[in-house]
This record gives sequence, C-alpha cells and structure tokens, in this order.
Amino acid sequence: MKLTYRLAALSLLIAMPLPAFAATINAVMYKNPQCSCCESYANYLEHNGFKVDIKPVNNLSQISSDAGVPADLEGCHTLMVDGYVVDGLVPVEIVKKLLTERPAISGITLAGMPAGAPGMGGEKSETWTIYAFTKDGKAPTVYATE
Repeated sequence: MKLTYRLAALSLLIAMPLPAFAATINAVMYKNPQCSCCESYANYLEHNGFKVDIKPVNNLSQISSDAGVPADLEGCHTLMVDGYVVDGLVPVEIVKKLLTERPAISGITLAGMPAGAPGMGGEKSETWTIYAFTKDGKAPTVYATE
C-alpha cells in the first residue's frame, strides 16, 4: 500500500512543471505613493517568481541614496532583494542574473522610466544600459545592456 502512495506521489511530481518547484524570491519595493508603474513592475516580478512587499514612501530619493544609488541614475523605485539593490525597471532576466552571479556590488539600476521597460507602456526604442554601483564612491560600471 505504501508503495502505491509513493508511486502516485512520484508521478505527480514528474507531471508538475518545473517552475512549480522554484523558490520564491522575496523583495521589498520602496516607491513614491503617486507612481503607478511601480505596481505594474511588481506584478511583472511576481509573474516571474518574486514576492514583492510594496512600501509607499515620501523619501524615496533618500532611501535610494542611502542604498548607494548614484543620484543621476535613480529610477522610480528602489527594490531590496537578497542583499542587493535593484533601482528602476530592470528586466527580470538581469535581476536573476545578479542574484545568480552575486558580484561584489551594492546593486544595479536602470535610470529613468524608459518606454517599453517592464511596468511601462510603449514600445522599446533604444538599448537600455543597466549600471552596477557600489557604496564606496567609485564610478558606476555597465553591468548589462538590454
């Protein structure tokens, strides 16, 4: 009888798609209360394996600065995920690359709100540059282009 249950459980595991077994990636998003693209970006992340806790704040620039994001590269929200900062509408593949590679940086950012970026409307019309930054004052470097 126990063998029957084990075989049934095994067949169920085999039949389930792999994403069902992927671990959820927890993140906290700090955003301006008026910005609606941030919720769209959070939904995009959640459809790609993240659990996002959204925290509307009135001091986003200060939070970004404290996290090491250079002022001229700030996005519309700051996401804290697994020890890293992800600022702006960075595509999920690049966020997952960051979490897999685990480089010695504070985080990455896609400055501004480019058309076609995850969470934004419109068509993508340019190459996006995602910068890596640290808190030690060194100049940002290119982490990826999309």
